[in-house]
Amino acid sequence: MSARYFLGIDGGGTGCRARIEDAAGTVLGQGLSGPATTRLGIDEAWASIARAFGAAIEEAGLSAPEVKRIHAGVGLAGIGRKGALEALRGINHPFASIDFVSDGEGACLGAHSGRDGAIVIAGTGSIGLGFVEGRHLRVGGYGFPISDEGSGAYLGLKAVQLALRAHDGRQEKTALLAEIMQRFQNDPMEAVAWMDRASATDYAALAPMVMRHADQGDAAGRRIVQSAAEHVDTLIRTLFDKGAPRVSLLGGLSSPLEPWLAPDVRRRLKPIDGDAVLGAIILARKSVCSR
Repeated sequence: MSARYFLGIDGGGTGCRARIEDAAGTVLGQGLSGPATTRLGIDEAWASIARAFGAAIEEAGLSAPEVKRIHAGVGLAGIGRKGALEALRGINHPFASIDFVSDGEGACLGAHSGRDGAIVIAGTGSIGLGFVEGRHLRVGGYGFPISDEGSGAYLGLKAVQLALRAHDGRQEKTALLAEIMQRFQNDPMEAVAWMDRASATDYAALAPMVMRHADQGDAAGRRIVQSAAEHVDTLIRTLFDKGAPRVSLLGGLSSPLEPWLAPDVRRRLKPIDGDAVLGAIILARKSVCSR
């Protein structure tokens, strides 16, 4: 039988990564491109995916007949949007097969080598996801500001709220809250104008400042970060309660926030086996096995 190849793609809001492996797991080629999320539109997301896998195919030096023997797995941000999955499945592609999951599900597959388990992602947003005995688990992650507790956006929102209270004299002013208000020229109306156009990403951009002040002992910063950590604790504990045999913490906030988690939660966390691209490759391999 002709050799099979496996392509894994992780398409996120900041960039897209692709990797091709042979049946033995040897990496043959890799590629990168810009943002790939359905929020930008299906055509734009697919164009970014195609640039990434095109670069990986070129690096691997695969011929057109070999490309036809590639089985692809794609983890894509925003795949839950109405009609997105159907539109993606309708796109012509050069591969033997292609399968799609959300970027979070891809990360979970990679984190636990395709076995049952769960992840909590703490980044701009937050969510808990997992697979247990054929069931899909989900906790939170319904979008900022109504959800995404413990995320970078959450840290930024709480910091702005407390800064405005301190400006009014409703609570003690700290170095963190003073620095937040300096961003708005110490004018609450500037904060209101910013709020009218600010996205979750804009709020999350304040998270490093919050973490820095918290680590330096700022009372308001510590209060905000401890609250965020408690929300992440709850996400992790809930996944265990729902039957996840193992849980890993991922995302840009995972390292700075982990020391703030409850001791029992930190003890139970498992380091990840691999990244979301590995998860997409596992998806591709599973699709072959199920045929």
